[in-house]
Amino acid sequence: MNATQIPLIDRGRRLIRIDRPYLGALVPVRAILVSVALLCIIFAAAFASMTIGAYEVSLSAVVRSLFDPGYNADVRQVVVEWRLPRVLFAVLCGAALALAGGVFQSLTRNPLGSPDIIGFGVGAQFGVTLVMVVLDLNTYLFKAAGALIGGLLTALLVYLLANKHTSVSSFRLIIVGIGVSAGLGSLTSWILISVSVEKAMMAATWGAGSLASLGFDQLVPAAAVFVVVTLLTFPLARTLPVLEMGDDAATALGIQPGRTRLWAMVIGVSLVALVTAAAGPISFIALAAPQISQRLTRSNTPMGTVPLMLTGAALVVVSDTVAQMAAVPVGVVTVSVGGIYLAWLLAAQYARRS
Repeated sequence: MNATQIPLIDRGRRLIRIDRPYLGALVPVRAILVSVALLCIIFAAAFASMTIGAYEVSLSAVVRSLFDPGYNADVRQVVVEWRLPRVLFAVLCGAALALAGGVFQSLTRNPLGSPDIIGFGVGAQFGVTLVMVVLDLNTYLFKAAGALIGGLLTALLVYLLANKHTSVSSFRLIIVGIGVSAGLGSLTSWILISVSVEKAMMAATWGAGSLASLGFDQLVPAAAVFVVVTLLTFPLARTLPVLEMGDDAATALGIQPGRTRLWAMVIGVSLVALVTAAAGPISFIALAAPQISQRLTRSNTPMGTVPLMLTGAALVVVSDTVAQMAAVPVGVVTVSVGGIYLAWLLAAQYARRS
C-alpha cells in the first residue's frame, strides 16, 4: 500500500495520506498511535483476565494454551473454551457500546447524549425483561429480539415526544429521554415484584450486567451481527460530523438531516440491543468512551471509528478484569466508575458555562 506522510496545515496535526484507486483517506498519526496504545492495554488486560479464576493458571500457561494445540488438555479447556469467549465478548461489547455512544453524542451534539442517559438502554432492558420473565424465553436470539424491539420503540417514543415543528433539539431529546427512562425503569421494577422470586432473581442477576456465563455459542451470532451493523455505521462517520454543524449546513452539503437522524438512531439502538441481550446493561461505557477517545485523539467529533471502538473495548476488558478480582459483575464496576465520570462531566460543563 502506497502511504506517504506529508505535512498538512490542520491544527498542527500530522496526517498520513492513503491514495489508491479504490481507497483514499487522510489518517491522523495521533489516532494511529492512540490505537496502538489501546491495543496494548487490551492485550495486557485480556491475558491478565485469563489467569484469574477458581482454577489458577499462570500467564505462561495461558500463552501456551492459546498457541500450542498439544498443550495440557485441562488447561486448554479452561483458557480456550471458558475464559477466551469472555474476553472476546468484553472486546465486542465495549466496541459496540462505544460506537453507539459516539453515534448518539454526535447526533445530539451533547456529551450527555448517551443511550444510558436518553433511555434507549433502559428500553432494551425492559424488552429483555418482558421476554425473560413474562414470556419465559431465555435464549440469546429471543433476548436479542426483545432488546431490539424495546430499544427501537423507546427511541421512536422519545423522538416523537421531543419532536417539535419538524426539528429535534438535543436538550429536549435528553430531557424527554430521561423521563421515558424513569418510566420504563418503574415498569421494570413493577414486573419484577409481580413475578415469582426465582424469575425475579434471574432477571436481577442478568440486570447486573455480567460476562461470566457467555461462550462461543452466543459469541458467534453476536459477532456476525456486530460486523454487519458496524459496516452500516461507517457512512455515519462522515455524515454525522457534518450534521453537527446544523441542519442548514448539512442540507447545503447534500445530507438529509431527518433521514440521517432516523438511520443513526436505528444503528445506535441496534448496537445497544446487541450488548444488552448478551451481557445485560453494562452502563456508562457508551457515555464515557466517546469523550475519552475524543480527548486522546484530539478529534473535533465524538463520532470516531477505530480509536473509539478500541477505547470502549479497553474500558470493558479492564473493568471485567477488575470485576473478576473483586468477584462482582462487570456492570457494578462500570456503574461505579461511570457515576464518578458523570459527576465530573456535569461539573465541568457547569464550570464552562459559568
